[in-house]
Amino acid sequence: MKLLKQKKALILSILALSLPAIIEMALNTMLGVADTIMLGQLIGASAIASVGFSNQIIFMLIFTFSSFNTGAIALISRAYGEKDYPKLKHIAEQNMLLNLIVGGIMLIISLIIREDIFRIYDIEPEVFTNSVIYFTIILVGLIPMFLSFSFAAILRGSGDTKTPMYVTGVVNVFNIIGNYVLITGFGPFPEMGIAGAAWATSISRTIAVCIYTYKLYIKDSKMKLKLKLFFDKKIIKPLFRISWPGAIEQGLMQLSFVVIGVIVAKLATDSETLFRILIQIESISFMPAVGISIAAATLVGKSIGEKDIHKATEVGFASAFLGVIWGCFIAILIVLFPELLIKAFTPEVAIVLIGLPVIPIMAFNQPGLNFMIVMGGALRGAGDTRRLMYYTIARLWILFIPLAYIFIINLDAGVTGVWYAEIISILFFAFVIFLRFRSKKWSYINVD
Repeated sequence: MKLLKQKKALILSILALSLPAIIEMALNTMLGVADTIMLGQLIGASAIASVGFSNQIIFMLIFTFSSFNTGAIALISRAYGEKDYPKLKHIAEQNMLLNLIVGGIMLIISLIIREDIFRIYDIEPEVFTNSVIYFTIILVGLIPMFLSFSFAAILRGSGDTKTPMYVTGVVNVFNIIGNYVLITGFGPFPEMGIAGAAWATSISRTIAVCIYTYKLYIKDSKMKLKLKLFFDKKIIKPLFRISWPGAIEQGLMQLSFVVIGVIVAKLATDSETLFRILIQIESISFMPAVGISIAAATLVGKSIGEKDIHKATEVGFASAFLGVIWGCFIAILIVLFPELLIKAFTPEVAIVLIGLPVIPIMAFNQPGLNFMIVMGGALRGAGDTRRLMYYTIARLWILFIPLAYIFIINLDAGVTGVWYAEIISILFFAFVIFLRFRSKKWSYINVD
């Protein structure tokens, strides 16, 4: 409480910038969660497993190759702090072109290998077939999704977190309505099942990119961009230098969850389904921390652009404090309503029963997880993406995956083993990241 009183103005500024980003992140997550909930309630547990395997691959593509937006936020927020608006717009235009090209390449590769991807999992034929169907249709919205993330990053880096929130809200309304009418065949629409959920998501993402395009390229405003078809080395070089560690970090992070998915797939289908449900619950639980981390990245970068390292440090620690407070709050909620959370995704009693012992373990993970997310955002805003990459690789591949295998397979801990391993790895590296930020070595990084 003492910190809240002393840093009231700073915390309020972080919350003011965070709140729209928090809502946006929560709504963005709901695109996938809505599919999972509605398929679980309208079709069954096997549909949840199919969507889970598909989304795992999609998330790996999204988080790996949209990491270039991390560099864009760092560069744009510094230009914003320096009040160099022509430079800000030029960075934005280059980042959009980069996302367009990367999205196109990923689409072609994914279409070619879409069936082979799912053969890494030990899954039933029905789940395999449905995973391929869902994944193929989701790829229709891959380029719009890449562009939407790029546009949202451009706006957030320039201090506008409200527009991405509004756009994501509109997209969710379309997605939820589309899910219902296309899954069930409501009115004149055909009953498409899993394919219907995928089409609803892809169409919704296309609507999002249309809104962003109007906002940034057509509407007359100070942020009006132009379509550039050639790269500028002066912008792309620092953008790559800051972004590639984040791309590797996110790629290896998402790959680690693919590996965990392969390990969990050795369990029964009910355990696979529970794992996917708990991952969705956890992804919702830390969305406020992601929103705070976005605000932290923007404000830290802006403060560095203003040559105010002390303020940048205060922003980082105050943001991390808010992350921990949220982690404690959400942990209590998770412990109080475990059965309700699982039943939101599936009515199947067997899955609920095996999930109840796992929920308290997942709740215990929340404070450290949220702290690490926010502190990582502060370091990204400072351009310290390479060191963060090293930390993430070490956490996931030296601790998390080996420990998860030991707990799940050797010690027969089932799905609970995933969170035993995650807790150990996060607590250790949350402390390491704290020491890195406290050292202020990030203040010497040159992003130009």
